[in-house]
Amino acid sequence: MKKMIIFLLCFMFGATIVNVKADTDLAPNAKSAILIEASTGKILYEKNSHEKLAPASMTKMMSMLVIVENIEKGVIGWDDMVTASENASGMGGSQILLETGEQMSVSDMFKGVAVASGNDAVVALAEAIAGTEEEFVNMMNQRAKELGLKDTVFKNPHGLDDANHYSSAYDMMLIAKELVKHEKVLEYTSIYEDYLRKGTPKELWLVNTNKLTRFYPGVDGLKTGYTQTAGYCLTATAKKNGMRLIAVVMGESDSKVRNAEVTSMLDYGFAQYKVNELLNLNTVVTKTEIEKGKLKEVNIVPIHNVTIVTRKTEKLGNITYNLHLDSVKAPITVGQKVGTLDIMENEKLLQTIDLTVQNEVQKANFIDLYLRYFGDILSGAIQF
Repeated sequence: MKKMIIFLLCFMFGATIVNVKADTDLAPNAKSAILIEASTGKILYEKNSHEKLAPASMTKMMSMLVIVENIEKGVIGWDDMVTASENASGMGGSQILLETGEQMSVSDMFKGVAVASGNDAVVALAEAIAGTEEEFVNMMNQRAKELGLKDTVFKNPHGLDDANHYSSAYDMMLIAKELVKHEKVLEYTSIYEDYLRKGTPKELWLVNTNKLTRFYPGVDGLKTGYTQTAGYCLTATAKKNGMRLIAVVMGESDSKVRNAEVTSMLDYGFAQYKVNELLNLNTVVTKTEIEKGKLKEVNIVPIHNVTIVTRKTEKLGNITYNLHLDSVKAPITVGQKVGTLDIMENEKLLQTIDLTVQNEVQKANFIDLYLRYFGDILSGAIQF
């Protein structure tokens, strides 16, 4: 495997980035809290963020993540009908009043989870995907390991109190950071009010437990939580001016304080910080030849947008890039890793990202290779 190390670009923007977090307590009443910028994961504020606490219904963020990922895999569809079991319909706490044997679409049940925090709905969906609630919880814990969650153990999909069911503000943030990548989820979590079973005798009016979806511009999720053990919890996300923030508070004394402190965290983040885009999906990093491909060469691009978060009063330092490119052989698809790019700021490594091809390249057949060879002769590319 050949490797190429190429010095690519150099931007001069003046001062170095200073990694400064809030010097005041933005959530004084919370037991723990954290605020990040979602695309980079940069922490803008944190307080006891790894303390293990009861997450209450914020647990449903992991449930929603597992559900939507299984929908995307084709295990179940948004329009599929799910039948509520006795176990699901018998769930206490917040619910959408499912009756044993009642059928409802995955879409409506998911709405019941995202908007009304329905314990019965999340259990019904869990059983539909995994067969049993217990197996779904195993899937949740496996996904937690894959995401690198170190402060979390799930014992149920809904968040009702269990002595061995716990998480942290930091881990809730990591789940939320993954969840917001699914735009379909935000379509549901941003709903402030809607109906289930509309036009039937069992019509149910849903009002979002996250009041910030109505009262804070840009908020489109994610999940509230409350039990006597957990206190009042909230993970909220908002997007303004191309920047998405995620704020988490746990162990608040009441819902008004919870909302006020999350509001303060979001206000701080949007007032103080900005996102600087360095590269995007259309940025051509380099071109490379494709071995035995229908195309002779292909553009190499980042596998995702590359951004850096700074305070609005700061400027980027000297940004440079080192390219590590593998030999590229057809067939190859968009999204397939073909190398990495080191992003440096004042010669200090900021991050390393994967690279991919801009277009899919099929493997060339004998005729393709013959015509290319003949064309190279005519063009003088090959001389004898």
